[in-house]
Amino acid sequence: MRNFKRPLFMVNPKTYVYGSDVVKLAKLTEKIANKYDLDCLFTSQQIDIPALKENTDNLIITAQHMDAVGPGKLGSVLPEALSYYGVDAVVLNHSEDPLTVSDLDGSIKRARKLGMLSIACADSFEQCRAVAEMHPDIMICEPADLVGSGSTSDESYVKRAIEAVHSVDPKIAVIAAAGVDDAGDVSKMLTWGADGTGGASGIVKASSWEEKLEEMMSAMSKFK
Repeated sequence: MRNFKRPLFMVNPKTYVYGSDVVKLAKLTEKIANKYDLDCLFTSQQIDIPALKENTDNLIITAQHMDAVGPGKLGSVLPEALSYYGVDAVVLNHSEDPLTVSDLDGSIKRARKLGMLSIACADSFEQCRAVAEMHPDIMICEPADLVGSGSTSDESYVKRAIEAVHSVDPKIAVIAAAGVDDAGDVSKMLTWGADGTGGASGIVKASSWEEKLEEMMSAMSKFK
């Protein structure tokens, strides 16, 4: 299983970019992460994973979904296939692609068995505690209604979510990233106790990817 250092930066292109564009974004991300000696999670659609692995060395390449299935099921993402292509981590239970409790638990266990980091998402404080009981390596705690909204979680939410997770398992790293899109947002999340943060649309829709990544990762480097 890949080790990581905190604070963690996360770039989540979702389905905004693909092909040569997502490779370009990944290369820029790696360049700036290397500059500041930061570990960076870079999420990907499954189809782009081989190209990202071929064109980067230090990013934590992260699948955007995985299913707790065995060989033979149509339309599912097989854990062993992700492992074969060198995936380092997997996002599970995002608000845009939720899982049942059973499937989430099974997927976390499959990821662990295959040596991939599990990154589980949760919304309410009750969900944060419940998901923490499954002991993923990392959790993304964010209110679902703020995802993609441009508005960040407030201080009370971030601190209470971290407390909820760490009351169960203090080893779980907690990422707070909802609505984060500039240096000020990065600083707030880390000041409030998050182990990492990052962006999706705030990065992908920026006029200059390189300038936006530089702004955000430069702010994060002050918390090393």
